[in-house]
Formats: sequence, C-alpha cells, structure tokens
Amino acid sequence: MEAKNDIKNLDDIELFVNRFYEKVQQDDLIGPVFNGIIEDWTPHLQKMYAFWNAVLFGVPGFTGNPFARHAPLPIDEEHFDRWLLLFRETIDTLFEGDVAEDTKKRAETMAIMFLSKLKHMRGGSGKVIV
Repeated sequence: MEAKNDIKNLDDIELFVNRFYEKVQQDDLIGPVFNGIIEDWTPHLQKMYAFWNAVLFGVPGFTGNPFARHAPLPIDEEHFDRWLLLFRETIDTLFEGDVAEDTKKRAETMAIMFLSKLKHMRGGSGKVIV
C-alpha cells in the first residue's frame, strides 16, 4: 500500500476541496441543499480554496462570513453529520499526517460552532423552523 502525503500547499487544498464537493453534489441528503443554491460551482470552489488556505496556512485572500451564508439554509444536525462524514472520508482517502488531522479537527470545530449558533438562533432546537 502506497504511503499518502500530508496536505502541504494550495494544490493539495484544491484536490481535497474538489473531491469533497464532488461527493457533496452527489449526496442524497446534502446534495440538494448545495445544488439548490449554487448554480456555478467555480466561484464557490475558488472561495473554498482561499478559505482553507487561510485556515491551514495563514495565507490571506479569504473574505466572507461563512456562517451568514449557511444560517438561512434548511439544514440541521443530520446535515452537519453527513458533511463531516464526507469531509473526513475525503481527507482520509487522500492524505495522512499532522496537517490532515488538523484539517479534520478544524472542520469538526466549525460544524459544532455552526450547529450551536443555528440552534441558538432557532430557539434551542437543531431542527429547521420553517
């Protein structure tokens, strides 16, 4: 079995972001949420490259408020669980090492924070209020 490399640079970020969002688009639970609001994936992917480059390597270039973009979506805990499952699978398939582990931990922290904020906004419930 061939050893995997760790996440080292923007090329690696682009690889995992592209693979992850390919899975997202095809997923029966979260695919419809993303596909329902994203018509042209190129700008979203570009933003995600910049986001993860800033998060992992401190490279400037990301602007935006990720939580504000997600807050109005019809998502709850099961969506975050699926998002994390697909994210972890993608990282584990492609990479191994300290940065790969840190990337998964950061994604988990973001999911917990987003879900906590959504529950607070929705009056303590993780369920979507329509």
